[in-house]
Amino acid sequence: MNKQTIQLGQITIDFLLEAADTNGSMAMFEFTVPAGARVPVPHYHESYDEIIYGLEGIITFTVNGKAIDIGAGDTCFIPRGAVHGFNNLQQAHAECLTVITPGLLGSAFFKEMAEIINAGGPPDIEKLKMVMAKHGLIAAKN
Repeated sequence: MNKQTIQLGQITIDFLLEAADTNGSMAMFEFTVPAGARVPVPHYHESYDEIIYGLEGIITFTVNGKAIDIGAGDTCFIPRGAVHGFNNLQQAHAECLTVITPGLLGSAFFKEMAEIINAGGPPDIEKLKMVMAKHGLIAAKN
């Protein structure tokens, strides 16, 4: 697969592998988060695990209430069912590589989210939650 770039608000996603490229075993993408960027709501997924590998800068993931700073060369495993989210609390952008296994989350999710988020004005939270649910992500309750 050729790299596919998706702009999701301030976050850039470069999709590298889809399920179709790996017989469904994994999906892989890089994402870049500018300092102070708006980030997704905390969520979890029931059907796949997520691995984060830091490439540049430092991003802070919160997994089941525990903050984990991920810098270049650091990893974080997010098992199914773990509530998680992330923030870039630093003064520079952060870049990470994500692997989803099995490959149940693809670029279609990010494209659908981008249509809502990039439309201008405050995003429609209910529409975002519907897209998330369609792709196996469940927004965490506050």
